[in-house]
Amino acid sequence: MQPSRAAALEKLAAFTPLMGRAYAEGRNFDPGPGKPAHVSALSPFIRHRLITEQEVVAAAIAAHGAEMADKFIQEVFWRSYWKGWLAQRPPVWENYRARVADALQDPPEGYAAAIAGRTGIACFDAWVADLVETGTLHNHARMWFASIWIFTLRLPWFLGADFFLRHLLDGDAASNTLSWRWVAGLHTKGKHYVARAENIARYTNGRFAPHGTLHEAPEPLQEADPPAPRPIPPLPALPRGPVTLLLHEDDLHPESLDLAGQAVRRVVGLCCPAARSPHGASPLVQRFTEGALEDGLTRAARHFGVPASRVALQDLPELLARDVVVMPEAPVGWLADTLSPYPLHPIRRAWDAACWPLGARGFFAFRPHIPRLCAELIG
Repeated sequence: MQPSRAAALEKLAAFTPLMGRAYAEGRNFDPGPGKPAHVSALSPFIRHRLITEQEVVAAAIAAHGAEMADKFIQEVFWRSYWKGWLAQRPPVWENYRARVADALQDPPEGYAAAIAGRTGIACFDAWVADLVETGTLHNHARMWFASIWIFTLRLPWFLGADFFLRHLLDGDAASNTLSWRWVAGLHTKGKHYVARAENIARYTNGRFAPHGTLHEAPEPLQEADPPAPRPIPPLPALPRGPVTLLLHEDDLHPESLDLAGQAVRRVVGLCCPAARSPHGASPLVQRFTEGALEDGLTRAARHFGVPASRVALQDLPELLARDVVVMPEAPVGWLADTLSPYPLHPIRRAWDAACWPLGARGFFAFRPHIPRLCAELIG
């Protein structure tokens, strides 16, 4: 998988004909690595905004209409919903990070076997191998995996989330952390996801049938309730005059940034994939992220007609001493944590400004807003 906008657009064009009925009817089936599946594989590109949510949803509506492509469109909005929910509850991310760091100092029994794919549960061990080797995993398999990790192997959910985050090309703080909490029964209190052998057999077309090996009647996990949502503060106006644009791994589509008329005199790029976890990130994730940043810098240099180059984190103070630096806003996560000490000027995209505040409750409260969001953001 090439980490470039050109590759993203090619994959988008190839999958667009399948965004309607084919996706709705086939999205839960996981035929296995290398076999045709009715999922888009666009998420690594959307995650880094090599293509934007608007572009993907617009393609679905243009090809199929909003009603026929509803299931696919909802999946695109899930990522924005998760980001908005976490943006209103940053302590959930902080708590997750602290628990991972503490637990990895002395991992529980069974953890090493689980991440090595040596549990003896054939489907789970195969998914470990797929994830490590490819950096991807079918969405339905992710749910089964998380459920088996939590309820059958009885391992801490946050260590499973950390394992995913280290290996998923599309891993981001909100979608990954909160999806694991949802499976555990912590996001929607008391509602957990249970992996069942019959369901796995059906949706893997019989490749796996773990009858008698899974705990299929577990209770949801119990933890303290998350904090109440707090409003997302508005961003100050951008400073006037020439600016340096900082591109980063969370947003690599500089062509569509609203710079409010400021002149960009140079572009710099920064990514920190190793900050995902105390154990860093897999080589696949690092290569993909670094390659995506290089692609973004190349396009930014062409778009703005200015020099573009990498900048090291330790060189940011010197850069900030001489330049006004703007950047696309980094959502709650490791990159925002890394950049928080520096006086940067974030730009909030219209998509995020419209979607994030609607994530205060559950997705069922968010979902009725999707038609209006599509009308306002896409037209």
